[in-house]
Formats: sequence, structure tokens, C-alpha cells
Amino acid sequence: MSTSPTRIESAVSSCRPSNVEPVELSASSLSTTAPEYLRELKAELAAEGYQPAELTVAASFSEDCSLATQQEADRLRDVVRAGAFLGVGVVRVEIDAVSDPEKVRPALEALEERARREGVTLSVDGLDVTA
Repeated sequence: MSTSPTRIESAVSSCRPSNVEPVELSASSLSTTAPEYLRELKAELAAEGYQPAELTVAASFSEDCSLATQQEADRLRDVVRAGAFLGVGVVRVEIDAVSDPEKVRPALEALEERARREGVTLSVDGLDVTA
């Protein structure tokens, strides 16, 4: 009995090695998440033989305020969009403080869904996204 190839096996079956170096970018090094800037950055990275593989961003939910939580979630959503635009596989969110996990968890779940729709894996360090 033969098994069907997985999606990954099918996708890589005709691949050839590429002469690019995967790199991890820090969101703090991005001047902006504006498409024009990201387009130029992506082209410059490619010209130098780099492929953005991961985008890391520091986050803080230290204020016990719904508005502040939403503002931080909106900022992270911009980073996810930037990561998708740059072609990264993973956006890693490193959370340093959380005042109320019950307020933050839904925002991160929505962010995870957004990342999935953008074709990016969201990795959250510092708070379990699932309840």
C-alpha cells in the first residue's frame, strides 16, 4: 500500500538549493511598517542574498487597561502584516509583562488568527495563548 505524499513532500520534491541566507529580523530595526519601506527593504535584502525567515518583536501588556491592550495588539498586527509582506515564516512575539492575562489572551488569539490568514506562524513567548 502506497501513501500519498504530504503537502510538504509535494512542494519540495522539485526544489533546488538556493543561494540565500535565512535571517531573523527584529521589528525594532524596521523604520516603519509602511509598504514602500518594506518593499525597498525586501529588495535590498534579496540583492544581498538574504531571505527574512523570522521577525521578532518585543511586546508589553503591563497596563491593566483595555485601551492600552488594544493599542499594543494593533501594533503587533502591523508587525504581522510587515512579516507577511517580507515573506517571513514566523513572527515571534516576546512578551515581557502582562498585568491581566484574561484581557490579553483574546487579543493574542485574534492576532494568531490574523497571522494564520496572512500565511505566517505566530509564536508567543511569555504567555500561553490558549486558556
